[in-house]
Amino acid sequence: QMPDLWRACLAGQRTPDLSHTRLRAPSLCLWHTQSVSSRVGMFGAKSLLSVKPEPLAADQWPDPLVGCAGRVYRLPEQVIDPASFLNDLAQQHRDRILQIDSNALTFDVTAPGQVDAVHLREPDTDAALTLKPRWVVLTTGGGSAALRERVGLSGQVMQRRPLHMVMARGGLPLFHGHCVDGNRTRVTVTSDTDTAGRTVWQIGGQVAEDGVSMQPPQLAAHTKAELLSVMGRVDLEDVEWSTYRVDRAEAATGGGVRPDSTQVIQEGNVVTGWPTKLVLAPALAGAIVDRLGQPMDGPAVDPSLVGRWPRPPVALLPWEAPSPWFQGV
Repeated sequence: QMPDLWRACLAGQRTPDLSHTRLRAPSLCLWHTQSVSSRVGMFGAKSLLSVKPEPLAADQWPDPLVGCAGRVYRLPEQVIDPASFLNDLAQQHRDRILQIDSNALTFDVTAPGQVDAVHLREPDTDAALTLKPRWVVLTTGGGSAALRERVGLSGQVMQRRPLHMVMARGGLPLFHGHCVDGNRTRVTVTSDTDTAGRTVWQIGGQVAEDGVSMQPPQLAAHTKAELLSVMGRVDLEDVEWSTYRVDRAEAATGGGVRPDSTQVIQEGNVVTGWPTKLVLAPALAGAIVDRLGQPMDGPAVDPSLVGRWPRPPVALLPWEAPSPWFQGV
């Protein structure tokens, strides 16, 4: 259901209006190799996805997949620029977004999960602001565990699943796609152009999970081998490589596997939520709104009270942040 909802928002046809979010591509590719597990995985994907993959004739295959031993499909799911998306939302709600040092944030808690007041301190002037919320909503990813403990709740309801992501840049074509192999995504590639005009591939999927125990050069070599194995025609000889580590933060599942969908926990007047992945963020927002009920009449906070408060910037994309790049893998 999510691709159609995102499409309407990106077109400015419903709220939130995301018409200023940059679209990298209107669709992406799904492909499989000739292995039995890969063909079975594609059958499952075609059966379970509500947005159905469309088979592509060989003359429509993108350059990196020309000569691929399997089959290629187009999946009509948009690929967005996440920094542009965050900036779009932030500009629409700038009067409500404050940059707060965690040391300048305290809670008045009357019982576990029952927050009576939230105290903030403005970093430059040390001015104080007290909020008296009906609800406190925690959607801070990996930060939610520590915040829950500060309001008397367990942080053990959250799990982290680490990834070691790979980046490649150089004379590469723009390409977006998933290689499906059994019940896993063997390789995922999304791409963009950096500020120096170079194409950058961000590579995840199974290689990013396998890479948690690897050092960057070893992981880059493993990723290169995987790409050459599942793609038909791609030149990786002169590209530069880099990696970064990141944790997925989710509701704990007991066995450490990925949750099937969004997760919402309500305890007292504290609601904690994890979308599991970005595409499900609208579903999480809807589930949380359903818990909160109708908002109060009138403005919740006088904007003049926070007019001079610093606003957080949108973080740099990983390939724009300072990091070591290397060749020769």
